[in-house]
Amino acid sequence: KIPLLQNVQLIDKRVLDIDAPAEEVIALDQKRIIVDAYAKFIIVDPLKFYISVGNERVAQSRLSSIINAKIRGVLGKENLVNLISTDRTKLMNKITKDVAEEAKDFGINVIDVRIRRADLPSANSEAIFKRMQTERTREAKEFRAEGFELGQTIKSKADKEVAIILAEARKTAQILRGEGDGLRNKIFAEAFGRDPEFFSFYRAMQSYEKSLISGSETSLVLSPDSEFFRYFGESGLNKVLKR
Repeated sequence: KIPLLQNVQLIDKRVLDIDAPAEEVIALDQKRIIVDAYAKFIIVDPLKFYISVGNERVAQSRLSSIINAKIRGVLGKENLVNLISTDRTKLMNKITKDVAEEAKDFGINVIDVRIRRADLPSANSEAIFKRMQTERTREAKEFRAEGFELGQTIKSKADKEVAIILAEARKTAQILRGEGDGLRNKIFAEAFGRDPEFFSFYRAMQSYEKSLISGSETSLVLSPDSEFFRYFGESGLNKVLKR
C-alpha cells in the first residue's frame, strides 16, 4: 500500500512575534533616523502559508522585508519632528494596514506593527543638538529683547502718566494758592476798611515778629521817630487800645 501522507508539516496557530532588523529611514526633510520595529502575526491559512513560504523562518524573513519597506514608505513622507513625537498612532496604523495587506498572500494575518525605538544616528544627534541649542539661545534672546522692550514701554507710559499727574497737581495747587491769596487779600482789605488803625497795628506786629525774632542776626539802623517804631511808644499804642 502507498501511504496517504508521506510527511507532516506542523503549523503553529499561536500569536507569533517578529523582530525586524533596525532600519535607517530618511525623513521627508532629509533627516535620518534609525527605526527598530516588531510585529505580531498569526497563521490563518496553513495551506497557503505552506505553499507560499514553507515554514516560519522563511515567513519571518519575508515579513521583515515587508515591514521595513512599509516603514520606509510611510515614515519617509513625514518630517523628523513627527517621527520622534510620542504620538505615532496614525502612522503605525497605516504601516500595520499596509503590511497586513501583503501578508495575506502568505496566509498570515498581521495583528500589529510597532516601533520599539527610534534613534538618531550619532552624527545627526550632535548636529540636531547644536541646532536646538542655537534655536533655544535665539529664542531666549528674543524673549529678553521683547521683555526689555515691554519694560521700556511700561516705564515710558508710567513716566508720562506721572508727569501728567504732577502737572495737574501743580496746576491745581497754583489755582488753590491763587484763590487763597485772593481770599486773604480780600479779608485784609475788608479788615482795613472796617478799622484801618487796627489793621495797621496788626501789620506792624507781623513786621516786628519777622524782624526781631529770637536768634535773628538782622541789624536795623532806623531813626527813633521812624514809622517802624510808631507803636513802641504809649501814644501809638493808645490809639489802638482806645478804639
